[in-house]
Amino acid sequence: MIRNSVRCFAVFLLGVLAGGAFAQKADLKFLNDNQPVLDAHNCYPYEGKWNNRVYRALSSGFPVSIEQDLAWYVDPATGKGRVVVSHTPKPTGQEPTLRDYFFEQVRPTIEKAIKENKKDTWPVVVLHFDFKDNQPALLHAVWDLLHEYEPWLSTAVQTDDPHKLSKIERRPILAITEDNDEQAKVFNDAVPVGSKLLIFGSAHSVEAPAGLTAAQRMHWQATAAPEAMLTARPTNYRRWSNHSWFAVEEGGQHKAGDWTAADQARLKALVDHAHSLGYWIRFYTIDGFDPAEPNEKNGWGQGYNFGSLDAGMLRMKGAIAAGVNFIATDQYEVLAPLLKQNSKSLRPAATSFSAK
Repeated sequence: MIRNSVRCFAVFLLGVLAGGAFAQKADLKFLNDNQPVLDAHNCYPYEGKWNNRVYRALSSGFPVSIEQDLAWYVDPATGKGRVVVSHTPKPTGQEPTLRDYFFEQVRPTIEKAIKENKKDTWPVVVLHFDFKDNQPALLHAVWDLLHEYEPWLSTAVQTDDPHKLSKIERRPILAITEDNDEQAKVFNDAVPVGSKLLIFGSAHSVEAPAGLTAAQRMHWQATAAPEAMLTARPTNYRRWSNHSWFAVEEGGQHKAGDWTAADQARLKALVDHAHSLGYWIRFYTIDGFDPAEPNEKNGWGQGYNFGSLDAGMLRMKGAIAAGVNFIATDQYEVLAPLLKQNSKSLRPAATSFSAK
């Protein structure tokens, strides 16, 4: 009888420990207490224009996610390459470097955050990479650059089992990238057990079944069960999930009609499923403006435009209500007032911006 009691207690204890381990694996509260964050989409200059986007993102409040699209430029005169922020995989050499445009521009904010030492508010900035290509030179150069700024970065110890998630150590910046396997080889596979992961990838995207027409594919994207669209468990490296708006409204931004209760329920179901697996989730991109209005000041593209400010704001509010972690928009100043934010003291002074 005593032996049985001991055995039952052991089983109970293992259950408690397993439950605690799962809670650690699904530590979604690490990022803004699992509340929505503004994801500053395409937060870099195009052809020398709109150079103030990082400044605008930092001025919108914290935490904030800042997307930097990356390319590799080789100087024909010297043969030396550098990591640049670029909207195209074929940069001209006029683009700013990732070091100057992002890391050095956020330096005052990050150093002030470190000085204030309010670790419960970290990370205050999410650095989101969208690689325009995945050539080894670019990936290794980015890895080397991340090492230079490692004291700023939230990191996790590499484990011997990919499904054994180690705790992320809080620092002011959380670096994330997307689902490409070439990136994973450099940023995860090559990291020895016991060393640190400096950046975290997204879950692999699940494609629509083969053989569908374009219309059938769009229908599948907007109607497939959440369990069919996100199937794998998180890993120590892959901790978030990335989705286009086609998964919410059939045909995406340009086919969207009125925002309905059914649309809200669809979005909530996708978010809840991702969270139940232990992923943060991102949707891109919610913009809303009159296509006929002059747009030179902001440089917003039409690709993600719902056609009016009201239509865009309805979906922003819907994403907040559904608990979307990363709400991507080009209209930083529209979304920011709708969110709960902190660390206002970290916002840059108006005189601190220096175009590069």
